[in-house]
Amino acid sequence: MNTYTIDLSLQPTTLDLWHVCLLGTVALLALTLIVLLLGMVISLSRRKPETVQIPVEPIVKIVEVEKIVEVEKLVQAPTPEPVILKEATPDAALQLLGLLQKEARFIDFIEEDIAAYSDADIGIAARVVHEGCNKAIKEHFSLAPVRSEAEGNRVTLPQGFDAATVRLTGNIVGTAPFTGTLIHKGWQVTNVRLPKLTQGYNAAIIAAAEVEL
Repeated sequence: MNTYTIDLSLQPTTLDLWHVCLLGTVALLALTLIVLLLGMVISLSRRKPETVQIPVEPIVKIVEVEKIVEVEKLVQAPTPEPVILKEATPDAALQLLGLLQKEARFIDFIEEDIAAYSDADIGIAARVVHEGCNKAIKEHFSLAPVRSEAEGNRVTLPQGFDAATVRLTGNIVGTAPFTGTLIHKGWQVTNVRLPKLTQGYNAAIIAAAEVEL
């Protein structure tokens, strides 16, 4: 067999059509690669840096919330009006007279002309009035003596004693302390339980007129 050896050191001295096509293809590929690289560089240079968007929490307007709460309060259903009661202050005396009349017929007894009645008849009527008045007073008032000593005992009033609670009688000479005899122990009200009056109640009507049908 014949063997052929190729001398790689040899260089072609002429350019045929095949070599010309191969050279043109290499040049075209190199030019295309350069254009692609330039396009990538230009696009990267023109691209703006991405901004990181931070979520912003919504701002709550306190003023608007308060207005909404006020509107909600305004549209609530109105509560029913309570029964108006007033303390028995100026009308307390009239109210007490009404209670005494109710329990003891006190006004009837006072306004009655008792001159035509005997002492026995007056005594019977007074017993009824006494029982009714005692019931009315104990039901609506708590009473206590001003002085705890027994009547008739000797007592000494120191300097600066309350003149509203002790009234001096007899021969008053000098300044306290005073020593004398307890004539009356006095009374004071410790609690009042008068019923409250409704609005429009006429306390001046001690007892309503009665008509029998």
